[in-house]
Amino acid sequence: MPVTFKTLDAMLDHGFDTVIDVRSPAEFAADHVPGAINLPALSNAERAEVGTIYKQVSPFDGRKIGAAMVIRNLANHLDGPLSEKDGSWRPLVYCWRGGQRSGVFAGLLGEVGWRAETVKGGYQTYRRLVNTALYDQPLAHRLILLDGNTGTAKTELLHRLAARGVQMIDLEGLARHRGSLLGAQPGGQPAQKAFETAIANALRGMTPDLPVLIEAESSKIGRLVIPPSLWVAMLQAPRIVLDVPQAARAQYLATAYHDVIADPNIVATRLAPLRRLRGHRVVDRWVALSQQGELVDLSYALMQDHYDPAYEKSRRIDDRDIIARIAANTLDDDAQEKAADQILTILKAL
Repeated sequence: MPVTFKTLDAMLDHGFDTVIDVRSPAEFAADHVPGAINLPALSNAERAEVGTIYKQVSPFDGRKIGAAMVIRNLANHLDGPLSEKDGSWRPLVYCWRGGQRSGVFAGLLGEVGWRAETVKGGYQTYRRLVNTALYDQPLAHRLILLDGNTGTAKTELLHRLAARGVQMIDLEGLARHRGSLLGAQPGGQPAQKAFETAIANALRGMTPDLPVLIEAESSKIGRLVIPPSLWVAMLQAPRIVLDVPQAARAQYLATAYHDVIADPNIVATRLAPLRRLRGHRVVDRWVALSQQGELVDLSYALMQDHYDPAYEKSRRIDDRDIIARIAANTLDDDAQEKAADQILTILKAL
């Protein structure tokens, strides 16, 4: 009988030895239950083929051909990643909606002698529980925003504070994007569902009674949208603001974004959308500075002409409480350590 999970915590605290996602590799890559391994019942091509037969020939033929494929694939899994599992191993198996793929897969595992169970509703149950946590219910956590103009080393400070035992969520890290037109990372961003899974999993590990430090962001990071429950909590959260002079921020950005701004072609491509907002002359100057290798001057110009004005505009309509300001004249290692110590003192007093 399929296992029923009514809460996200219950599903993630499942108690089984292994969670097996038997969906296709493409489905698994888009999102999956944290910690699950992918042992596809059908490959991407096989899933497409079975779907076509099911619709264009008959459901019976689709199921028959699909079952044969599942059995062959399971045989390969038994000879491969499952070959060393002993008789006490207890796997939990799921597919898209808890139907045929997971049922056939778990049934054959049971014939081997393993106590395999399936998830009622499959992956769709998991997504429903994530949606409830991030769309329908208010967060139980106490968020504190780490705010400041572009180039104040907010992300790096988050990780320094995490090393000091502070609860924090690095949204830009989870989104694999540094949160600006120049912020794209190699490999691209995860799917929206995978981003939400990462957020839900991170929040699940946090103690609600203690502050959770999170970087102030807009509602989107790259193409990914911060889910509503978290976004509402961020809008209501008080802030610790970093005050750092432009010269220090320009030096920091020139290093932190060196992989991007050192390539004039990347600069020209990524900043092209700002031509309508900031004008051709301004953007041409940015590109020229990149071509000349003047990366500190480019960083300074970007702050003066774009990032700081945008920040000031957003701050004028933002009435969240500021609980502290941290001033730093530089952003070298010692200055960041000092700022992290100051922020830790503030958080301990909350």
